[in-house]
Amino acid sequence: MRIALIGTRGVPARYGGFETAIEEVGARLAARGHEVLVYCRGAKEPRPSTYRGMQLVHLPAARRKALETLSHTLLSTVHVVSTRRRSLDAAVVFNAANAPFLPALRLSRIPTAVHVDGLEWRRTKWQGAGRSYYRLVEGLSVRWADALIADAVGISDYYEQEFGAQTELITYGAPIQDEPGSDRIGPLGLRSHGYHLVVARFEPENHVLEIVKGYRDSSARLPLIVVGSAPYADQYTAEIHRVADADERIRLLGGVWDQDQLDELYANALSYVHGHSVGGTNPSLLRAMGAGAAVVAYDVNFNREVLGSGSFFSDPGGLAPILEQIEADPEHSVAQGRQNRERARERYRWDDVALRYEDLLRRLADGFSTRGRCSGRRSSAARSR
Repeated sequence: MRIALIGTRGVPARYGGFETAIEEVGARLAARGHEVLVYCRGAKEPRPSTYRGMQLVHLPAARRKALETLSHTLLSTVHVVSTRRRSLDAAVVFNAANAPFLPALRLSRIPTAVHVDGLEWRRTKWQGAGRSYYRLVEGLSVRWADALIADAVGISDYYEQEFGAQTELITYGAPIQDEPGSDRIGPLGLRSHGYHLVVARFEPENHVLEIVKGYRDSSARLPLIVVGSAPYADQYTAEIHRVADADERIRLLGGVWDQDQLDELYANALSYVHGHSVGGTNPSLLRAMGAGAAVVAYDVNFNREVLGSGSFFSDPGGLAPILEQIEADPEHSVAQGRQNRERARERYRWDDVALRYEDLLRRLADGFSTRGRCSGRRSSAARSR
């Protein structure tokens, strides 16, 4: 098949879950003999035309929070429609925000699935018009896409309850580290099982501020290492820095782009504290599990679904005693980490994920579509909430 993957920053994956999914799934589809076209953001400097068997198209994007994704997907759609429409068997558009471009793909007779992501309208960064827009495009995705992809049961349930819509449940995969090294964490002054770890963008829905406050209020002796930053600086980021600067046990590393070093940070942490709450199955959580890290997660259905069991917190006061207990019984935490790795190995395999995508894309190419089965209007119960 000839397949287009549209709507993300592209590959190599350096940012988030969508990019990781495109790299891992796209490379496997290419290895199975399919032609995979990936649209990537950024067109100023020379960029590679291929990567892991995938063909890359680099196009610019407006560097503004509200316009970056939409501007790039608009250009990508124009490119697809003008140059590729007769050769494409199917496409996947990532992010429901890109739903307004589905009619153009439909008119070009390109069967299209939409990976709807998490509940973006619940993110604090989207207020007013932005929140209303995300609520709108959920319904447009239901109405105009040939198939919807959800990466978590909670997301599937949401679309069923809100719209009566069917989704394809396809989770992410987890990279497995069976024999992790520790050479790359030495220069950071860290040792194996000698720190707690957070990896997240500084956004309220990721609860980084609550994590640093909970750690601050604990009697933990091992340092808290925080990897991440804010794509758009704001007061929330400033508050995280204020708390961290007042506690010498807390270290803010900023972004870590050396993926080998980041792998070692996950694999050698005594605990990984995961605060994400609205994004469905989270790749950072899977990466920690695959690295064999003990996980302390924010208590929402998405995280419980992925972990199965473990330690959960809902506020800073609930986190502090968990961290203290982990340090009091580190052997238990190490054993829990091994259990997490086996769960990731059994349940979250990229090879299986790629086969699920391949099956859906074949069905789309053969004429499968759920378009027209639902109006895209919310149920009366959903509208009243």
